[in-house]
Amino acid sequence: MKIELPDKVVEQLQVKDADSVKIELRNTDAVLTTQASEMSLFQQISLWWYLAPAMLGALVFNIFFAVKNKNQIPLSGNTSLGTTVILGGVVIGTLMFAIFFIRERRNQTNTFSANIYWRNFPVVILSFAVILGLALVGVFWLLGTIFAGATFDRLTSTIIFFIFEGMINYLMIYAAFAISSRTLVRLFTLVIVSGAVIAMATNGTRKWWQYNLSFLGTHLASNSWQFNITLMFSALIMVALIDYIFVSLNAIYPHSVRLLILRVLLTAMAVDLGAVGFFPNNAVSHVIHDRLASFLVYFIIILIVGIRWLLPKMPKAFLQMSYAVGLILVAAEVLFKFVGYLSLTAYEIIGFGLAFGWVLLLLQFLQELIDTGTRVFYVKAKKQSADQGV
Repeated sequence: MKIELPDKVVEQLQVKDADSVKIELRNTDAVLTTQASEMSLFQQISLWWYLAPAMLGALVFNIFFAVKNKNQIPLSGNTSLGTTVILGGVVIGTLMFAIFFIRERRNQTNTFSANIYWRNFPVVILSFAVILGLALVGVFWLLGTIFAGATFDRLTSTIIFFIFEGMINYLMIYAAFAISSRTLVRLFTLVIVSGAVIAMATNGTRKWWQYNLSFLGTHLASNSWQFNITLMFSALIMVALIDYIFVSLNAIYPHSVRLLILRVLLTAMAVDLGAVGFFPNNAVSHVIHDRLASFLVYFIIILIVGIRWLLPKMPKAFLQMSYAVGLILVAAEVLFKFVGYLSLTAYEIIGFGLAFGWVLLLLQFLQELIDTGTRVFYVKAKKQSADQGV
């Protein structure tokens, strides 16, 4: 069988005349792969990219504690193995991610990287740095709880530091290769959910639910900055994601006024989300906070009502679900403001949960539009005679 590939596919896979392409059947789908695309990360990247920065970091680690004349280093604490791994891991790991993300963008082998503008580059880098930092804090909190009071001599601590740094470098380099718009959606979800849950957990003893969800960002709450930063950071990720999605969609549906309106509405909603965190529900900014929070609901309702015209090819099931979400939001508004049945906390949680879930589904649908427009090609297949082979 002889298959004629479109020029765009040949360019994307970087196939040369003498190269062979493997066709793998998965159920009813056929997946094309090249020898280069099947290479593992270890084959593509020199091992020194993982080990050299880790060795340099381990050397600095050893010298630092030698200067402090510390031969026994605690696992957790202010000046400990855990603290230095977190700090070194975030700095070196983020640097590795940035280097390979830039490299992928310049090579343009990753479609996502190529369509990310430099204005969004800091947001993407900072997002992964924050997620890495949160993950490492969680890991060493767990290790500190399991091995409470554990200490290690300087040589053992240096070896442990080196192992952790090597693994962090590998994960961050892998993330730079694997990043996609779907990754950003997951990152957006992870940041906003984990930030909100952490804020709720740390304020459990203050019974935040007796006030409202916005209480988590006030000066009366413990670590209120976490909740406010979560909202602002989630807004930045969402702006970067929207920018990428609509740049890609514009290449498929050029000069679409409907897509432009949808982009403006989604971007305005993201900015409004960040402003809710920037103006916490303190006495000084209470009025503007409430208005900004109300605007979020209005944006969602406008999007739900207008989505049928803004995206005419929307599936019927999604439209039905969207209208159901809109009706529930309107009912919650009536029950809270006019009937007085719902508490402010219940109203905010219902509104936030429904709006957040609906936006995620919309972003997923827009991603499917990109995939359909950029990854579906029609090829010509011709039979060869038996003596020619396949």
